[in-house]
Amino acid sequence: MKVAVIGTGYVGLVQAACLADLNNEVVAIDNDSKKIKKLKQGIMPIYEAGLEDLVTRNVTEGRLKFQTEINQINGSEAIFICVGTPPEPNGKPNLDYVENVAKQIGDNLKHYAVIVEKSTVPVRTADWMKLILRNKLASSDFDIAVNPEFLREGTAVKDFYNPDRIVIGTDSEKAVGILTKLYKPLNSQFLHTDMESAELIKHGSNAFLAMKISYANLISRLCEKTGADIQTVMKGIGLDKRIGEDFFKAGIGYGGFCFPKDLGAFVSVLEEYDIDASLLKSVAKINEDQVQYFAGKIVEKLGNPEKYYSLEGKKIAILGLAFKPGTDDMRLAPSIPLIEQLKSYNASISAYDPKAIENAKKIDSLKDIYFAKDSYDAIKNSNAVVIATEWPEFSKLDLSKIKEHTNYIFDGRNIFSPERMKALKFNYYSIGRKPA
Repeated sequence: MKVAVIGTGYVGLVQAACLADLNNEVVAIDNDSKKIKKLKQGIMPIYEAGLEDLVTRNVTEGRLKFQTEINQINGSEAIFICVGTPPEPNGKPNLDYVENVAKQIGDNLKHYAVIVEKSTVPVRTADWMKLILRNKLASSDFDIAVNPEFLREGTAVKDFYNPDRIVIGTDSEKAVGILTKLYKPLNSQFLHTDMESAELIKHGSNAFLAMKISYANLISRLCEKTGADIQTVMKGIGLDKRIGEDFFKAGIGYGGFCFPKDLGAFVSVLEEYDIDASLLKSVAKINEDQVQYFAGKIVEKLGNPEKYYSLEGKKIAILGLAFKPGTDDMRLAPSIPLIEQLKSYNASISAYDPKAIENAKKIDSLKDIYFAKDSYDAIKNSNAVVIATEWPEFSKLDLSKIKEHTNYIFDGRNIFSPERMKALKFNYYSIGRKPA
Protein backbone atom coordinates (compact mmCIF):
# COMPACT_ATOMS: atom_id res chain seq x y z
CA MET A 1 0.00 0.00 0.00
CA LYS A 2 1.19 3.54 -0.72
CA VAL A 3 1.18 5.76 2.37
CA ALA A 4 2.17 9.35 3.14
CA VAL A 5 3.13 10.58 6.61
CA ILE A 6 3.24 14.35 7.14
CA GLY A 7 5.51 15.35 10.01
CA THR A 8 8.71 13.57 11.07
CA GLY A 9 8.72 14.19 14.81
CA TYR A 10 8.58 11.53 17.50
CA VAL A 11 5.26 10.15 16.23
CA GLY A 12 5.59 10.70 12.50
CA LEU A 13 9.06 9.24 12.07
CA VAL A 14 8.18 6.10 14.01
CA GLN A 15 4.88 5.77 12.12
CA ALA A 16 6.60 6.12 8.74
CA ALA A 17 9.46 3.74 9.49
CA CYS A 18 7.26 1.04 11.00
CA LEU A 19 4.66 1.18 8.22
CA ALA A 20 7.48 0.87 5.68
CA ASP A 21 8.77 -2.13 7.60
CA LEU A 22 5.33 -3.72 7.17
CA ASN A 23 6.12 -3.76 3.44
CA ASN A 24 4.33 -0.54 2.47
CA GLU A 25 5.67 2.17 0.19
CA VAL A 26 5.95 5.20 2.48
CA VAL A 27 6.86 8.82 1.83
CA ALA A 28 7.57 10.92 4.94
CA ILE A 29 7.07 14.64 4.34
CA ASP A 30 8.31 17.56 6.42
CA ASN A 31 8.74 21.25 5.57
CA ASP A 32 11.97 21.35 7.60
CA SER A 33 14.45 20.96 4.73
CA LYS A 34 17.44 20.61 7.07
CA LYS A 35 15.80 17.72 8.91
CA ILE A 36 14.87 15.99 5.65
CA LYS A 37 18.39 16.42 4.31
CA LYS A 38 19.82 14.78 7.43
CA LEU A 39 17.29 11.95 7.29
CA LYS A 40 18.31 11.27 3.69
CA GLN A 41 21.89 11.06 4.95
CA GLY A 42 20.87 8.60 7.66
CA ILE A 43 21.20 11.12 10.50
CA MET A 44 18.42 10.78 13.06
CA PRO A 45 16.86 13.98 14.48
CA ILE A 46 15.85 12.11 17.65
CA TYR A 47 17.00 9.12 19.66
CA GLU A 48 14.48 6.32 19.98
CA ALA A 49 15.52 2.73 20.69
CA GLY A 50 15.65 0.70 17.46
CA LEU A 51 14.52 3.56 15.22
CA GLU A 52 17.80 4.32 13.44
CA ASP A 53 18.23 0.72 12.28
CA LEU A 54 14.60 0.61 11.17
CA VAL A 55 14.91 3.81 9.12
CA THR A 56 18.24 2.81 7.58
CA ARG A 57 17.01 -0.62 6.53
CA ASN A 58 13.79 0.60 4.94
CA VAL A 59 15.48 3.48 3.13
CA THR A 60 18.11 1.08 1.78
CA GLU A 61 15.46 -1.38 0.63
CA GLY A 62 13.48 1.41 -1.07
CA ARG A 63 10.29 1.34 1.01
CA LEU A 64 10.86 4.63 2.85
CA LYS A 65 11.56 8.03 1.27
CA PHE A 66 11.84 11.53 2.68
CA GLN A 67 10.52 14.63 0.90
CA THR A 68 9.71 18.28 1.61
CA GLU A 69 6.95 18.84 -0.97
CA ILE A 70 3.34 18.19 0.02
CA ASN A 71 2.43 17.18 -3.54
CA GLN A 72 4.23 13.91 -2.85
CA ILE A 73 1.01 12.74 -1.17
CA ASN A 74 -0.45 11.89 -4.58
CA GLY A 75 -0.74 8.16 -5.14
CA SER A 76 -1.13 7.46 -1.41
CA GLU A 77 -4.21 5.61 -0.19
CA ALA A 78 -3.72 6.85 3.36
CA ILE A 79 -2.28 10.21 4.43
CA PHE A 80 -1.33 10.50 8.11
CA ILE A 81 -1.16 13.95 9.71
CA CYS A 82 1.48 13.78 12.44
CA VAL A 83 2.33 17.45 13.01
CA GLY A 84 2.81 19.16 16.36
CA THR A 85 0.09 20.73 18.47
CA PRO A 86 2.12 22.83 20.95
CA PRO A 87 0.28 24.33 23.92
CA GLU A 88 -0.75 27.96 24.10
CA PRO A 89 -0.19 29.85 27.40
CA ASN A 90 -3.81 29.04 28.37
CA GLY A 91 -3.26 25.31 27.84
CA LYS A 92 -5.21 25.08 24.60
CA PRO A 93 -3.35 23.33 21.78
CA ASN A 94 -2.17 25.40 18.86
CA LEU A 95 -3.81 23.85 15.80
CA ASP A 96 -2.10 26.09 13.23
CA TYR A 97 0.07 23.25 11.90
CA VAL A 98 -2.93 20.94 11.57
CA GLU A 99 -4.89 23.63 9.75
CA ASN A 100 -2.03 24.47 7.38
CA VAL A 101 -1.48 20.82 6.48
CA ALA A 102 -5.20 20.27 5.89
CA LYS A 103 -5.26 23.26 3.53
CA GLN A 104 -2.16 22.06 1.69
CA ILE A 105 -3.65 18.60 1.27
CA GLY A 106 -6.76 20.22 -0.15
CA ASP A 107 -4.66 22.23 -2.59
CA ASN A 108 -2.70 19.20 -3.81
CA LEU A 109 -4.80 16.04 -3.55
CA LYS A 110 -5.83 14.71 -6.96
CA HIS A 111 -7.30 11.32 -6.06
CA TYR A 112 -9.28 9.54 -3.34
CA ALA A 113 -7.45 9.06 -0.04
CA VAL A 114 -8.31 8.56 3.59
CA ILE A 115 -6.82 11.47 5.54
CA VAL A 116 -5.87 10.29 8.98
CA GLU A 117 -5.72 12.53 12.04
CA LYS A 118 -2.80 11.09 14.04
CA SER A 119 -1.85 14.23 15.97
CA THR A 120 -3.37 14.54 19.42
CA VAL A 121 -6.08 17.16 19.12
CA PRO A 122 -9.25 18.28 20.96
CA VAL A 123 -12.52 16.50 20.29
CA ARG A 124 -14.32 17.63 17.11
CA THR A 125 -11.10 18.70 15.38
CA ALA A 126 -11.71 16.07 12.68
CA ASP A 127 -15.07 17.67 11.87
CA TRP A 128 -13.30 21.01 11.49
CA MET A 129 -10.66 19.44 9.22
CA LYS A 130 -13.40 17.94 7.07
CA LEU A 131 -14.89 21.42 6.51
CA ILE A 132 -11.47 22.80 5.53
CA LEU A 133 -10.94 20.00 3.02
CA ARG A 134 -14.43 20.30 1.57
CA ASN A 135 -13.85 23.97 0.93
CA LYS A 136 -10.59 23.18 -0.83
CA LEU A 137 -11.43 20.09 -2.86
CA ALA A 138 -13.69 20.32 -5.88
CA SER A 139 -15.19 16.92 -5.12
CA SER A 140 -15.84 15.16 -1.83
CA ASP A 141 -13.74 12.16 -2.86
CA PHE A 142 -11.91 11.77 0.42
CA ASP A 143 -12.58 10.45 3.90
CA ILE A 144 -11.41 11.56 7.32
CA ALA A 145 -10.41 9.10 10.02
CA VAL A 146 -9.07 9.50 13.55
CA ASN A 147 -6.36 7.01 14.48
CA PRO A 148 -4.81 8.05 17.81
CA GLU A 149 -1.31 6.90 18.68
CA PHE A 150 -0.41 5.23 21.96
CA LEU A 151 3.37 5.15 21.61
CA ARG A 152 5.57 5.65 24.64
CA GLU A 153 8.82 7.47 24.04
CA GLY A 154 11.71 5.11 24.67
CA THR A 155 9.69 2.08 23.59
CA ALA A 156 7.82 3.57 20.62
CA VAL A 157 8.99 1.03 18.04
CA LYS A 158 8.13 -1.87 20.32
CA ASP A 159 4.75 -0.28 21.10
CA PHE A 160 3.94 0.11 17.41
CA TYR A 161 4.41 -3.59 16.79
CA ASN A 162 2.62 -4.65 19.99
CA PRO A 163 -0.41 -2.35 20.38
CA ASP A 164 -3.02 -2.89 23.09
CA ARG A 165 -5.63 -1.76 20.59
CA ILE A 166 -5.95 0.04 17.28
CA VAL A 167 -8.63 2.74 17.33
CA ILE A 168 -10.17 3.82 14.03
CA GLY A 169 -12.72 6.62 14.24
CA THR A 170 -14.62 7.31 11.01
CA ASP A 171 -18.07 7.15 9.46
CA SER A 172 -16.67 5.64 6.25
CA GLU A 173 -16.60 1.88 5.66
CA LYS A 174 -14.08 2.45 2.88
CA ALA A 175 -11.71 4.21 5.27
CA VAL A 176 -12.16 1.42 7.84
CA GLY A 177 -11.25 -1.12 5.17
CA ILE A 178 -8.08 0.71 4.14
CA LEU A 179 -6.79 1.23 7.68
CA THR A 180 -7.74 -2.28 8.80
CA LYS A 181 -5.79 -3.70 5.86
CA LEU A 182 -2.82 -1.46 6.69
CA TYR A 183 -2.66 -2.54 10.35
CA LYS A 184 -3.75 -6.17 9.88
CA PRO A 185 -0.17 -7.56 10.15
CA LEU A 186 -0.02 -6.31 13.75
CA ASN A 187 -2.70 -8.83 14.77
CA SER A 188 -4.22 -6.51 17.35
CA GLN A 189 -7.70 -5.75 18.62
CA PHE A 190 -9.53 -3.15 16.50
CA LEU A 191 -11.99 -0.66 17.93
CA HIS A 192 -14.12 1.09 15.29
CA THR A 193 -15.75 4.28 16.59
CA ASP A 194 -17.06 7.65 15.53
CA MET A 195 -14.45 10.39 15.17
CA GLU A 196 -15.39 12.23 18.36
CA SER A 197 -15.04 9.09 20.48
CA ALA A 198 -11.65 8.28 18.97
CA GLU A 199 -10.38 11.78 19.77
CA LEU A 200 -11.58 11.51 23.36
CA ILE A 201 -10.03 8.06 23.79
CA LYS A 202 -6.57 9.55 23.27
CA HIS A 203 -6.99 12.54 25.58
CA GLY A 204 -8.84 10.46 28.17
CA SER A 205 -6.11 7.78 28.18
CA ASN A 206 -3.23 10.20 28.71
CA ALA A 207 -5.09 12.11 31.42
CA PHE A 208 -5.85 8.88 33.27
CA LEU A 209 -2.23 7.66 33.09
CA ALA A 210 -1.01 11.02 34.39
CA MET A 211 -3.52 10.70 37.22
CA LYS A 212 -2.13 7.27 38.18
CA ILE A 213 1.40 8.70 38.44
CA SER A 214 0.27 11.67 40.53
CA TYR A 215 -1.79 9.38 42.74
CA ALA A 216 1.28 7.22 43.42
CA ASN A 217 3.31 10.34 44.24
CA LEU A 218 0.62 11.61 46.59
CA ILE A 219 0.53 8.28 48.42
CA SER A 220 4.34 8.26 48.56
CA ARG A 221 4.30 11.35 50.75
CA LEU A 222 1.90 9.66 53.16
CA CYS A 223 4.15 6.59 53.18
CA GLU A 224 7.09 8.69 54.29
CA LYS A 225 5.03 10.19 57.10
CA THR A 226 3.72 6.85 58.35
CA GLY A 227 6.54 4.36 57.70
CA ALA A 228 4.75 2.48 54.92
CA ASP A 229 6.52 1.46 51.71
CA ILE A 230 5.25 2.98 48.47
CA GLN A 231 6.29 0.08 46.26
CA THR A 232 4.46 -2.42 48.44
CA VAL A 233 1.40 -0.20 48.73
CA MET A 234 1.09 0.42 45.00
CA LYS A 235 1.69 -3.24 44.21
CA GLY A 236 -1.12 -4.17 46.57
CA ILE A 237 -3.44 -1.61 44.99
CA GLY A 238 -2.42 -2.50 41.44
CA LEU A 239 -3.09 -6.22 41.93
CA ASP A 240 -6.77 -5.33 41.93
CA LYS A 241 -7.78 -6.28 38.38
CA ARG A 242 -10.09 -3.28 38.26
CA ILE A 243 -7.11 -0.97 38.74
CA GLY A 244 -3.91 -2.55 37.35
CA GLU A 245 -0.25 -2.02 38.24
CA ASP A 246 0.96 -0.03 35.22
CA PHE A 247 2.03 3.58 35.86
CA PHE A 248 1.69 3.18 39.64
CA LYS A 249 5.30 4.25 40.15
CA ALA A 250 6.35 7.03 42.49
CA GLY A 251 9.20 9.32 41.52
CA ILE A 252 9.88 12.99 40.83
CA GLY A 253 6.89 13.27 38.51
CA TYR A 254 6.00 12.74 34.88
CA GLY A 255 7.46 14.90 32.14
CA GLY A 256 7.89 14.84 28.40
CA PHE A 257 5.67 16.64 25.96
CA CYS A 258 2.60 14.39 25.87
CA PHE A 259 1.26 14.15 29.42
CA PRO A 260 1.62 17.82 30.45
CA LYS A 261 0.43 19.09 27.06
CA ASP A 262 -2.46 16.66 26.70
CA LEU A 263 -3.59 17.12 30.29
CA GLY A 264 -3.67 20.90 29.83
CA ALA A 265 -5.50 20.55 26.53
CA PHE A 266 -8.07 18.22 28.07
CA VAL A 267 -8.66 20.70 30.89
CA SER A 268 -9.30 23.42 28.31
CA VAL A 269 -11.77 21.16 26.46
CA LEU A 270 -13.69 20.40 29.66
CA GLU A 271 -13.86 24.07 30.57
CA GLU A 272 -14.98 24.97 27.06
CA TYR A 273 -18.04 22.76 27.65
CA ASP A 274 -18.54 24.14 31.19
CA ILE A 275 -17.42 20.93 32.90
CA ASP A 276 -15.53 21.09 36.20
CA ALA A 277 -11.88 20.16 35.53
CA SER A 278 -10.63 20.41 39.12
CA LEU A 279 -9.71 16.70 39.22
CA LEU A 280 -7.24 17.04 36.36
CA LYS A 281 -5.94 20.38 37.64
CA SER A 282 -5.09 18.62 40.91
CA VAL A 283 -3.23 15.94 38.96
CA ALA A 284 -1.07 18.62 37.34
CA LYS A 285 -0.53 20.42 40.67
CA ILE A 286 0.63 17.25 42.44
CA ASN A 287 3.07 16.63 39.61
CA GLU A 288 4.49 20.14 39.80
CA ASP A 289 4.80 19.92 43.58
CA GLN A 290 6.62 16.59 43.45
CA VAL A 291 9.82 18.10 42.08
CA GLN A 292 9.74 20.81 44.76
CA TYR A 293 9.08 18.16 47.41
CA PHE A 294 12.10 16.15 46.29
CA ALA A 295 14.34 19.22 46.01
CA GLY A 296 13.26 20.10 49.53
CA LYS A 297 14.71 16.82 50.79
CA ILE A 298 18.06 17.64 49.25
CA VAL A 299 18.10 21.15 50.69
CA GLU A 300 17.02 19.90 54.14
CA LYS A 301 19.77 17.28 54.33
CA LEU A 302 22.63 19.20 52.68
CA GLY A 303 21.81 22.88 53.21
CA ASN A 304 23.28 25.13 55.85
CA PRO A 305 20.41 26.02 58.26
CA GLU A 306 22.31 29.08 59.48
CA LYS A 307 22.15 30.49 55.94
CA TYR A 308 18.51 29.67 55.18
CA TYR A 309 19.55 26.20 54.02
CA SER A 310 21.86 27.58 51.36
CA LEU A 311 23.65 25.01 49.19
CA GLU A 312 26.49 27.40 48.50
CA GLY A 313 29.74 25.49 48.14
CA LYS A 314 27.91 22.23 47.46
CA LYS A 315 28.36 20.31 44.22
CA ILE A 316 25.48 18.06 43.26
CA ALA A 317 25.74 15.40 40.56
CA ILE A 318 22.54 14.87 38.58
CA LEU A 319 22.37 11.48 36.84
CA GLY A 320 19.72 11.53 34.14
CA LEU A 321 18.33 14.52 32.26
CA ALA A 322 15.83 13.10 29.75
CA PHE A 323 12.29 12.87 31.05
CA LYS A 324 12.49 9.06 30.88
CA PRO A 325 15.01 6.40 29.83
CA GLY A 326 15.25 5.32 26.21
CA THR A 327 14.88 8.81 24.73
CA ASP A 328 16.82 12.05 24.33
CA ASP A 329 13.68 14.15 24.84
CA MET A 330 14.20 17.04 27.25
CA ARG A 331 10.80 18.66 26.74
CA LEU A 332 9.29 19.40 30.18
CA ALA A 333 11.70 16.94 31.82
CA PRO A 334 11.49 17.03 35.65
CA SER A 335 15.28 17.38 35.77
CA ILE A 336 14.95 20.96 34.51
CA PRO A 337 12.92 22.46 37.40
CA LEU A 338 14.88 20.26 39.83
CA ILE A 339 18.20 21.72 38.68
CA GLU A 340 16.74 25.24 38.57
CA GLN A 341 15.58 24.90 42.17
CA LEU A 342 18.92 23.56 43.40
CA LYS A 343 20.70 26.40 41.59
CA SER A 344 18.41 28.88 43.34
CA TYR A 345 19.97 27.63 46.60
CA ASN A 346 23.41 28.34 45.06
CA ALA A 347 24.43 24.74 44.42
CA SER A 348 26.82 23.99 41.58
CA ILE A 349 25.61 21.26 39.25
CA SER A 350 27.31 18.57 37.22
CA ALA A 351 25.10 16.37 35.07
CA TYR A 352 25.23 13.32 32.86
CA ASP A 353 22.76 11.56 30.59
CA PRO A 354 23.53 8.78 28.10
CA LYS A 355 21.53 10.39 25.26
CA ALA A 356 20.08 13.81 26.17
CA ILE A 357 23.11 16.03 26.83
CA GLU A 358 23.08 17.75 23.44
CA ASN A 359 19.41 18.65 23.85
CA ALA A 360 20.01 19.74 27.45
CA LYS A 361 22.73 22.14 26.31
CA LYS A 362 20.12 24.03 24.29
CA ILE A 363 18.08 24.91 27.41
CA ASP A 364 18.94 28.39 28.69
CA SER A 365 18.59 27.61 32.40
CA LEU A 366 21.02 24.68 32.09
CA LYS A 367 23.76 26.39 30.11
CA ASP A 368 25.89 27.20 33.16
CA ILE A 369 26.07 23.64 34.53
CA TYR A 370 28.87 21.16 33.88
CA PHE A 371 27.94 18.42 31.41
CA ALA A 372 30.01 15.38 32.27
CA LYS A 373 31.41 12.78 29.87
CA ASP A 374 30.09 9.89 31.98
CA SER A 375 28.54 9.12 35.37
CA TYR A 376 31.81 8.97 37.27
CA ASP A 377 32.96 12.27 35.78
CA ALA A 378 29.72 13.86 37.06
CA ILE A 379 30.14 12.33 40.52
CA LYS A 380 33.77 13.43 40.92
CA ASN A 381 34.20 15.71 43.98
CA SER A 382 30.43 15.96 44.47
CA ASN A 383 28.65 16.31 47.80
CA ALA A 384 25.63 14.32 46.68
CA VAL A 385 24.37 12.18 43.81
CA VAL A 386 20.81 12.62 42.54
CA ILE A 387 19.10 10.02 40.34
CA ALA A 388 16.68 11.94 38.11
CA THR A 389 16.14 9.43 35.28
CA GLU A 390 16.12 5.65 35.70
CA TRP A 391 18.57 4.72 32.94
CA PRO A 392 19.52 1.04 33.47
CA GLU A 393 23.23 1.84 33.56
CA PHE A 394 22.81 3.90 36.72
CA SER A 395 21.64 0.90 38.73
CA LYS A 396 24.87 -0.88 37.70
CA LEU A 397 27.25 1.81 38.91
CA ASP A 398 30.20 0.83 41.07
CA LEU A 399 28.96 2.23 44.37
CA SER A 400 32.44 2.02 45.91
CA LYS A 401 33.55 4.65 43.39
CA ILE A 402 30.67 6.88 44.44
CA LYS A 403 31.66 6.40 48.08
CA GLU A 404 35.11 7.85 47.30
CA HIS A 405 33.42 11.23 46.78
CA THR A 406 30.15 11.27 48.74
CA ASN A 407 27.93 9.08 50.85
CA TYR A 408 24.76 11.01 50.00
CA ILE A 409 22.43 9.56 47.37
CA PHE A 410 19.03 11.06 46.60
CA ASP A 411 17.19 8.51 44.52
CA GLY A 412 14.33 10.17 42.65
CA ARG A 413 13.42 6.97 40.81
CA ASN A 414 13.84 4.31 43.55
CA ILE A 415 16.40 2.31 41.57
CA PHE A 416 18.44 1.20 44.58
CA SER A 417 17.57 -1.03 47.52
CA PRO A 418 17.41 0.74 50.90
CA GLU A 419 18.87 -2.40 52.54
CA ARG A 420 21.87 -2.36 50.22
CA MET A 421 22.41 1.35 50.77
CA LYS A 422 22.31 0.84 54.53
CA ALA A 423 24.83 -1.98 54.33
CA LEU A 424 27.14 0.28 52.36
CA LYS A 425 26.61 3.09 54.90
CA PHE A 426 25.16 5.59 52.46
CA ASN A 427 22.91 8.41 53.56
CA TYR A 428 20.19 7.29 51.19
CA TYR A 429 16.91 9.09 50.50
CA SER A 430 14.32 7.82 48.06
CA ILE A 431 10.62 8.36 47.31
CA GLY A 432 8.01 6.93 49.68
CA ARG A 433 10.27 4.32 51.24
CA LYS A 434 11.50 4.26 54.80
CA PRO A 435 15.23 3.80 55.38
CA ALA A 436 16.29 0.21 56.08
